[in-house]
Parts: sequence; structure tokens; C-alpha cells
Amino acid sequence: MATMLVTTREKAKELSPKPEVDIQLIGKAEMRTLPNLMPEAASLAVMQLLQRLGLTVADLAVVKNHNPFAVNDAVFAKMTGYDWHKMNTTGCSLVWGHPQGPTLTRTSIEGLEEAVALAEATC
Repeated sequence: MATMLVTTREKAKELSPKPEVDIQLIGKAEMRTLPNLMPEAASLAVMQLLQRLGLTVADLAVVKNHNPFAVNDAVFAKMTGYDWHKMNTTGCSLVWGHPQGPTLTRTSIEGLEEAVALAEATC
């Protein structure tokens, strides 16, 4: 299981071992498709969110997903132009099982940790 604490900026700085790191949720998207188009759903949601936020795929530092099927990554790469070699670079949440609730939390936490490590490595 995994837990994510959502709190105020002030409380996060107080609790964090790295108070200089500022993480903000700026948007979310959901997408449903027909069952035979399921591998496209994540890509469509990401493209919708990027458009709504005025961002592009080039703005993504980390891409992680809970990927039960390799075709999902292939479809994501084809639809977005994102290099699939850069996806799930520290692994996929499937190693923790397939229940989507806890693995989404774990994937989010791992993605944040990976983004912080990447930012620290480039500083």
C-alpha cells in the first residue's frame, strides 16, 4: 500500500526532509474509450490535460504508468511522440500488484521522487 498526504505548503515544508522542493498539483484528466480502444485512453487523457494546461509532451520530465500491457506504452509513444525508452525508467507499479487505487498512489509518489532526483542531477 501507499499513502499520499495532501497538505498546505507551510505544513509540507515543516514535514519534508527537502523543504526546498515545491510540488503542486496543477491538473488532472480522465478519459474513457470503448473497450477495444482501451490502450488509447491514457494517451488521450494526457493529450487533453497538456492542451488544457498549455503544455506539450516536451514539457514532461517523467512519464510513469501502471502498465498491464506493453501495447499501452507503444500506443502512448505513437500518439504523443514521446520516446518510450524514457517511460518507467525506474520500473512500473505492476511489481506491486494490479489493484489500481494503491498502485496509482505509488506510481504518483515514484514519479515525484524521480522528478526530484532528475532535477537535483541537473543542478
